[in-house]
Amino acid sequence: MYEVIFLWILALVYITFAVIQDIRTREIANWLNFSLVIFALGFRFFYSLFNGGGFSFFYSGIIGFGIFFIIGNLFYYGRIFAGGDAKLMISLGAILPIYSSLSLNVKLFFNFLFLFLIIGFVYLITTSFILCIRNFKAFRKQLSNQLKRKKRFMCFILFFSVIFLSLGFLEKTFFIFGLFVFFVSYLYIASKAIDEACMVKKIKTKYLREGDWLYSDVKIGKKIIKAKWDGVTKKEIKELSKKYREVRIRNGVPFSPVFLISLIIFAFLIFFNISLWNPFW
Repeated sequence: MYEVIFLWILALVYITFAVIQDIRTREIANWLNFSLVIFALGFRFFYSLFNGGGFSFFYSGIIGFGIFFIIGNLFYYGRIFAGGDAKLMISLGAILPIYSSLSLNVKLFFNFLFLFLIIGFVYLITTSFILCIRNFKAFRKQLSNQLKRKKRFMCFILFFSVIFLSLGFLEKTFFIFGLFVFFVSYLYIASKAIDEACMVKKIKTKYLREGDWLYSDVKIGKKIIKAKWDGVTKKEIKELSKKYREVRIRNGVPFSPVFLISLIIFAFLIFFNISLWNPFW
């Protein structure tokens, strides 16, 4: 068990540095994520080699890394995570497995992801609320604009929700579903307003970093630099610097604290043998 404690403490140290870097620079260096994977798998290999109990400890780390590699890429290409967050998720795959049994480790992964999504949701709601308070006038204006733009859509959602709320007198599931649709729709509109009012800012092109998100497409002569999910490249930054003094970019909320909070709480749950969800139940 000491080998597992060592790996998890190592992960906590690495993720703490990742959080500090993310908050200060809005990026997580590749070397931080890659070195965590190399160190974790290297430790698993040499522990298995000299412990004499077989290589299940090492193999579980490899399998965990493979599973989280798929999950991290799904989150990245699904535009849920930025590159640094996806790589941080992948690196946790080499840390989390603590059992020699694949089924028990898969259950462990499901529990961690379940907790991670809950904490991530609460974190985003909390940070969004703080941003609204700090930029209340701009948020109120953008919320009004978004409601006007999506007026037909929201009228349809309201009509749809009222029907299900009415059916709720027959079956309470319909009532819950109607509330859910209504709440999620307005949450979507509010998130769009927060994005426009609080997350967009002007920046001098000389301060642009590789991976920064442009607010909109920028035209340079006949060429158009797209506002893409991967962000701007070094070559595009040079081209923008020659033509423009300032550009507008989108600032994301640092998501790395969710990893740190999730891992701390999950370690506490594992210590007291508390299972959040059994996916095989």
